[in-house]
Amino acid sequence: MAIAEKEIPDRGKPAADARAQSVKPAFDELIHSPNRLRICAALAAVAEIEFADLEAAIGITTQLMSKQLKLLSDAGYVTLEKRPEKVGRPRTWAALTDAGRRAYLGHIKALREITRV
Repeated sequence: MAIAEKEIPDRGKPAADARAQSVKPAFDELIHSPNRLRICAALAAVAEIEFADLEAAIGITTQLMSKQLKLLSDAGYVTLEKRPEKVGRPRTWAALTDAGRRAYLGHIKALREITRV
């Protein structure tokens, strides 16, 4: 299912960032992978999201989600935080970093320029 077809729980959307207007178009090979692009799009819509909710929204396996998030985290685009729960196992939360948000927005602008007819 496409990301737009699944509901992503709103964990508090970040305030509109004035810096988004000043982001320059920049094609990003790391973000361009379909799964990573969908992950970044989902993360850009919320302040943070729990791993299982993101996994369900994107519709990929846990193993693939972990791999994609690790690549984005290693690049400094995503932060991952394990939080203990009162009952059960700790949960992992993901969020775009400022660098990740700039890279994602720059990539989207570059795609728009490329596809402008």
